[in-house]
Amino acid sequence: MELEVRHDEKGNRFVIEIEGREALLAYSQEENVLDFYRTFVPEELRGQGLAEKVVKAAFEYAREKGLKVRPSCSYVSGAFLKRHKEYQTLIAP
Repeated sequence: MELEVRHDEKGNRFVIEIEGREALLAYSQEENVLDFYRTFVPEELRGQGLAEKVVKAAFEYAREKGLKVRPSCSYVSGAFLKRHKEYQTLIAP
């Protein structure tokens, strides 16, 4: 089953919805920097790679729009960026 990541621009988040539950990455934006400050996956949906999927979609969005990223969320700054070095160039100084 292909899960779609939806960009909720009004809510400043990237979301995957499964049976009424949401896995998400929340962000704020200041000028050309997106602050990825929170990821959340409901306990019953964990272990399926959903956090990685929403974070990857958010990084791809930043790349497409020419934005930088501040990885305030511990998952993003730790586990995700260790596995995905291709996004290091998007990290804000």
